[in-house]
Amino acid sequence: MVTGSPGSGAAGRGAAVPPLAPAAGSSAPVRWEPARWQLVPREFFARPSLQVAPELLGCVLSYDAGDGRVAAEIVEVEAYNGSLDPASHAFRGRTARNEVMFGEPGHAYVYFTYGMHFCVNLVCQLPGDASALLLRAGWIVEGAELAEARRAPAGSGSAKRFAQLASGPARLCQALGIARAQNGADVCDPAGELRIMAPPGFSGLPGERIATGPRVGVSTAAEVPWRYWVAGDAAVSAYRAHVPRRPVDN
Repeated sequence: MVTGSPGSGAAGRGAAVPPLAPAAGSSAPVRWEPARWQLVPREFFARPSLQVAPELLGCVLSYDAGDGRVAAEIVEVEAYNGSLDPASHAFRGRTARNEVMFGEPGHAYVYFTYGMHFCVNLVCQLPGDASALLLRAGWIVEGAELAEARRAPAGSGSAKRFAQLASGPARLCQALGIARAQNGADVCDPAGELRIMAPPGFSGLPGERIATGPRVGVSTAAEVPWRYWVAGDAAVSAYRAHVPRRPVDN
């Protein structure tokens, strides 16, 4: 694992459907094949978010909405440490909004922000700990046409635009069609519509492919390096530090 420059994001991926993570003991890339990939078990999430975060990179988030399925390889996440983390939604305790965070690991916590966007997190650790991971960015590996239709304002069909389809937590939710109705969804349910998948034998990306740095836009605990991303991936979102609001002159 390497410490990345906060402003660094991405160099690129040449193919429209890129190779994903290698299986354990192999350097050969594995392509997304829904019929062969396995559901990530609940035990994977029943650990501290700082352990889960780097190992989630390279897995695929898949959502089967009524109009089709879109799947994205997870390339960027942020860890939040529940009531011990002043940047976490759970820091001030349980509320109606964050109730899912205090429940069983392996469930989606979806919240609405800035009056226009949804963001999706995955609950970690044991019930009551409220540890979670914010999914910050993904690379679309299935359902690209549907993702592009949902993200139509993004621009032309260029390679740069493709990389930006799910680059950032709000874009990720928009591209996959994730909204308030998915709050509380069990991503470990084989019959579920929202799932986390991994190739057989997957045990995480090699450490040299993972970068870490400060979280994006948080006003407290901003210095902790709890953001993890796939080094050099074009879908990784741009780093932006928190900017305090200027006081209004009377």
